[in-house]
Amino acid sequence: MNITHNMIIPENILLPEQTLFRKNAACEIAKATQSYGSHGLIVHGNSLDAHGKKERILKNFSHPEHIALFCRNGGEPTLEEVSTVIAKAKESKAQWIIGIGGGSVLDLAKAAAGLFNAKESPVVYQKGKRLEKPGIPFIAIPTTAGTGSEATSNSVISNPERKTKLSIRDKSFMAKTVILDPSLLEGIPKESLAYSAMDALVQSYESYISKNASWLTETYALKSIELINNNIIPAYTKPTIEHLSALLLGSYLGGIAFSHSRLGVIHGIVHPLGYLYKIPHGLLCSLCFIPSIQINKSVIGEKYDILSSVMKNDIIIRCQELLKTLHISSPLKGMAILEKEMIISETLSSGSTAANPKKITREDVEYILNYLFNV
Repeated sequence: MNITHNMIIPENILLPEQTLFRKNAACEIAKATQSYGSHGLIVHGNSLDAHGKKERILKNFSHPEHIALFCRNGGEPTLEEVSTVIAKAKESKAQWIIGIGGGSVLDLAKAAAGLFNAKESPVVYQKGKRLEKPGIPFIAIPTTAGTGSEATSNSVISNPERKTKLSIRDKSFMAKTVILDPSLLEGIPKESLAYSAMDALVQSYESYISKNASWLTETYALKSIELINNNIIPAYTKPTIEHLSALLLGSYLGGIAFSHSRLGVIHGIVHPLGYLYKIPHGLLCSLCFIPSIQINKSVIGEKYDILSSVMKNDIIIRCQELLKTLHISSPLKGMAILEKEMIISETLSSGSTAANPKKITREDVEYILNYLFNV
């Protein structure tokens, strides 16, 4: 067998410049921004207001009056919201942008920082225009163990014009610093923990079986799967800082893996479904897990057995156990399928679907839809 270098590592490896991983690492946030300037913008979600987390972070800045705040109320970030954050950052003379929150917060902050100096509106870059000039530094601090957005150079943003979610990507979007602080996950609602951790598990599964997988991405993805599989139920039932740390690290490793391998049909279909039905991304990923395995089983060979070994049970049976224990069921059951042709078209044209190990057909997409709306 002839082994090429990109079977071992990807042709291009892009990683955050610095990663801090320890409890209370968020207290070093001011130090991480020192070399960029004293004026900045923090984009965050409502969870930062709980348990005094925001005050704990802000008190580390010597000039907190120079720090502007943008709190988003949930839902998927939109192109209009990216423009709003850019405008606020310019108004406050921001020299950097920090995202503290779940995947939507990180994607929004990342896109705003990356497009800060862009000449056109965000939609132009979402449609594929190359960025003329890098933006300002982005610092990522996840408060859920889910999307892996802190380790990627793309932002998933809702596009109302196309009724779906699409990526804006550029290598300059990569975080300058990632802060993995498990104490920020303390108090996370059970439902949010379940959906985000399952999202991370699905991402690592799709990365592992991706047709673009290499030794490096497979290694990171399998370790991610092991960490999440071993800790997701304990973290859900009786969380400790150790369980939360394992989920946070698993999500981060999965983000590194899929950012170099791409994903698969699950992420191809959940983006249009998420936009149409306003259902949490992690919930949709969880529900698509089993039908995706069934579609891909015949082409992934020994990887099925390796995944089952790492998850300590047949992977489909383990998925069923996780969904039952985490109280995850389909809210789509019995509903009408909205804009079916659009969903199929968007799924088949997705870059994620293109990386799926089995070439996805219209029949495959219909199989997943029938599973979601009938099981």
